[in-house]
Amino acid sequence: MRAQEQGLEKTKVNVSVRPLKDDDIPAADRIYRLAFGTFLGLPDPMKFDGDSGIIKTRWIAEPTSSFGAEVNGNLVGSNFVTNWGSVGGFGPLTVLPNLWDQGIGAKLIEPAMELFEKWGIRHIGFFARAHSPKNIGLYQKFGFWPRFLTTIMSLPVKKEEPLSQVNLYSEVSDNKKEEHLEACREVTGSIYDGLDLEREIRAVNSQNLGDTLLLYDNLKVVGFAICHCGGGTEAGSDTCYIKFGVVRPGSTTEQCFEQLLDACKSFASLRGMSRLVAGVNIGCNKAYRKMIERGFRTFIQGVAMHKPNESGFYRADVYLINDWR
Repeated sequence: MRAQEQGLEKTKVNVSVRPLKDDDIPAADRIYRLAFGTFLGLPDPMKFDGDSGIIKTRWIAEPTSSFGAEVNGNLVGSNFVTNWGSVGGFGPLTVLPNLWDQGIGAKLIEPAMELFEKWGIRHIGFFARAHSPKNIGLYQKFGFWPRFLTTIMSLPVKKEEPLSQVNLYSEVSDNKKEEHLEACREVTGSIYDGLDLEREIRAVNSQNLGDTLLLYDNLKVVGFAICHCGGGTEAGSDTCYIKFGVVRPGSTTEQCFEQLLDACKSFASLRGMSRLVAGVNIGCNKAYRKMIERGFRTFIQGVAMHKPNESGFYRADVYLINDWR
């Protein structure tokens, strides 16, 4: 139901923000699609993002850090907050289009900032569409600043292509899973102190959204990639999406990164997907160049917003896949 059909007014709205509940998810998903589809000028805004399941899966992963905005008892917006150890992020943050410019977005950011302080987060970031001055201006009021561009890239996957070895977190025995989570934590800690993707790895595993690919060197984890596959995940139908991928810095980093890309391509093929999607920040210039060299092409471009105004883990020497959407 559209906001106008709910009797909501354009002006003088009385907004309250509360934790998002399970029965809010269908409405939050609809608002997400309508808001982005309208913002991008799609003929049918509700077709934005196809059959992906970003709203539902993020709520299931961290229900206590998801927030909804309410006007006259109706859900009109939502925001999802992420904890990656010393690093945090939020989004998607969406509001019904007929209630834009009413300060609702700012009210949804406020509890996120409170959570970051409670968690002791040192660096916060997220993906923003660079062509919206109003959005950038809103985020700057909370201390976020745009830095390097982030590119969302895709690569065709052919089912008959040669496959490389793929090691999966889901196939690790239960008594070894904690050990592997610690190994992944050591890899991320080598590029940014305290960075921890455990919540993402566990969410993909528990919700069966895809898998986490593990890269070994002499039986030691030196890299990993968290992948979503198919409809109902952050990827959407026929797509494998690398939400986060990284290799440990060292003399063989470039070679390891190529091996990780090969593993992701093979995993996509094994799952019957025809497209591999991954985001990379241009601040990670070597990784960006390597992905172009390997055939990835950009189809969406945005900007990474940071607080404080520092590069964080987006550095030229870091081979990292992550777009913060």
